[in-house]
Amino acid sequence: MSTTTITDPAKAAKKSRRSYGRQDKRASAAGFIGSALEYYDMYIYASASALVFTRVFFPDSGATGLLLSLGTYGVAYLARPLGGFLAGHIGDRYGRRNIMILTLMVMGIATFLIGCLPSHASVGILAPAMLILLRLFQGLSVGGEASGATSLTLEHAPEDRRGLYTSWMVNGIWVGYILATLAFIGVASLPDDALYSWGWRVPFWGSAVIVVIGIIIRRTIEDPEAFTEQKENGTIVKAPLAEVLKRQPKDVVRVIFAAFLIVISSVVPVYGLTYATAIVGIPASTMLWAVVFGYATAMVSQPLFALLSDKIGRKPVLIGGNIFGALAVWEFFWAVGEANVPMIYLGVFLTITLAFGATNAVYPVFFSEMFNTRFRVSGMAVGLQLGMVLTGFSPIIIQAISIANDNAWWPAALFTSIACVISSIAIATARETNKTPLRDLGL
Repeated sequence: MSTTTITDPAKAAKKSRRSYGRQDKRASAAGFIGSALEYYDMYIYASASALVFTRVFFPDSGATGLLLSLGTYGVAYLARPLGGFLAGHIGDRYGRRNIMILTLMVMGIATFLIGCLPSHASVGILAPAMLILLRLFQGLSVGGEASGATSLTLEHAPEDRRGLYTSWMVNGIWVGYILATLAFIGVASLPDDALYSWGWRVPFWGSAVIVVIGIIIRRTIEDPEAFTEQKENGTIVKAPLAEVLKRQPKDVVRVIFAAFLIVISSVVPVYGLTYATAIVGIPASTMLWAVVFGYATAMVSQPLFALLSDKIGRKPVLIGGNIFGALAVWEFFWAVGEANVPMIYLGVFLTITLAFGATNAVYPVFFSEMFNTRFRVSGMAVGLQLGMVLTGFSPIIIQAISIANDNAWWPAALFTSIACVISSIAIATARETNKTPLRDLGL
């Protein structure tokens, strides 16, 4: 019996993936679960900083208490570049799987411990100091999560579905946000004495369940062939960050500015919640349900936008989403300022479901595809996290400008629009990557 030699590269790649154990779907699932945990933890912190921490950790700060509380939310973004550097080094040298397990454990432990912290009334200044320390560990963890999970999923995914497969990682983000929001809808209805003593702690303790599930799944993942081949050939880069800065410095800079697109995800649900409840007087539950609506509908829109990017390219989807978001954010904050609940829901749909749904679905694969396998995690992680420093501090920057302008809402809309335009310009200068073979990326 004669044998048939596979000469078609596409067929050879397909056969290789089958023999490798169909890790593509498992990698997507691992990214999904891990992102759900990471961003559940991040968003329960965001919700707590807007609704609870002013009284629990900064009770003697008067009018500046809200600024201090929002400032602790931004502190994690200072640690994210360092987290990105560490994750990139470990991921590019020792494997994508290892960094995914490590980031999950660090985030889970830090979040659980936040739920155990004593209040300012119990230990004084030590309470906010410990809060900031644990928030820094959260930042270290999430600083490496996106780049590690995206690189692993990208390198396992079918060549013509890289956008779709990696989009499940960011869909996990929305699951985390929804779980966090539902948790705070529940605790926000408690009487004040229960809410400020033990109620706010329950969502933080609940993260332990997701950690266990995530670690079990991530332990079943194998490193992609693209990485293991380099390991077997002895071509692993000893200093991935130095190498990417030497060979692809322009792409790192592009990612930094392109990452400004993420500002909308912080300004609309985080600052929007703060402004609506503290300034306009809209009930917290009303805004939280609007946010849940946006996140749930984004879970439907994101895979569609990702699939579209596989067909027509990453850049058209990203630029279109940015420009649309720069306009839609004005409708959202006008609606919040007018306390018009139906229009708030429309604004959430336009900004989160459509505008950010388009950019959020595609930026992970696009940023990752900019870089070569040898330093992919490092290039994406460092560029992304440096760019996201602005995202973390956008609520407190906008709050300060708003206070100086009689608590106006327009600084939030203007700030977000400028960030989206800058992101669009950076993306426009990059090369299109959706049809580039994995082995040729970053060359």
